[in-house]
Amino acid sequence: MPDHRALLYGQQPPELEVILPEPENSFRWYEHDYPYPMARWNHHPEFEIHLIRRGSGKLLAGDYIGPFGPGHVAMIGPDLPHDWMGDLAPGEHLAGRDVVLQFDGATLMALRQTLPELGNLQRLFDQARRGLAFSGDTARHAAHLLEAIGPAQGLARLALFFQLLDTLGRACESDVFCLASPCYAPTLDERTSARIQKAFEYLQAELTGDLRLSVIARQLGMSEPGFSRFFKRITGHGFIDLMRKLRVQRACRLLSQSEMAVTDICFEVGYNNLSNFNRHFRIEMNQTPSDYRRGVISGSPHPDTQPHSTNPR
Repeated sequence: MPDHRALLYGQQPPELEVILPEPENSFRWYEHDYPYPMARWNHHPEFEIHLIRRGSGKLLAGDYIGPFGPGHVAMIGPDLPHDWMGDLAPGEHLAGRDVVLQFDGATLMALRQTLPELGNLQRLFDQARRGLAFSGDTARHAAHLLEAIGPAQGLARLALFFQLLDTLGRACESDVFCLASPCYAPTLDERTSARIQKAFEYLQAELTGDLRLSVIARQLGMSEPGFSRFFKRITGHGFIDLMRKLRVQRACRLLSQSEMAVTDICFEVGYNNLSNFNRHFRIEMNQTPSDYRRGVISGSPHPDTQPHSTNPR
């Protein structure tokens, strides 16, 4: 995307998630299945630390899009739009896919006058405003702590929370990946937020079918060129490009987890032309579907196993 991607996006971020305080706890911890009503393109003023236990798909955070899989740990800053778009087979349901921890960073940092040690978290909080993905030992330790927080109570629970923040704050540089580009600044009004949400719902519902830009543009009362410009300006990604990425991600899952023929997978993920499927797969994965499958079987790494951004830096 060219440098003018830094255009500001309106006045208010995507759909607001209202996080109610819990009287007995200083932060909110919960787990949820997928699909889940709140698993959508949204934002909130709280920080969020998120663990994916199972399943795969694409994480969207600001103008970033990249893969996630089991063990994926991310920290999302205040009002950074985000969504873990799962790659599901028709009718599939993933129990307990996500572990989510949300907390008010401003309230926590206000305690620095009496607890000066909290000042050590400022750098982590500043970086998390762009979103952070963690890997390696940091992700493994953080995932363990996130799981342990669930059943803990009282001071033991609070101690684990601070251990988690300390683990993320002390992560070595190689274990941390910044998500949204430095100039990303989301601002969406309510009408824009509703339009984007409807576009994402259509994208997910029709991903493997006859998905047409003309249909969603008509539903939103926009021309096709107008909708294309609108979607890219707001999300940082072209609607058709995003469709391709999500279809290829679903194909990767079928290639690695099933014995379906490549031709069958082509049609299963929404393509009606094998040559187009192969061409799009190569664009995203730098290899053919057959090469990808052989790499999975042999255990060799492939390009889509690590977080990556589609934004030029």
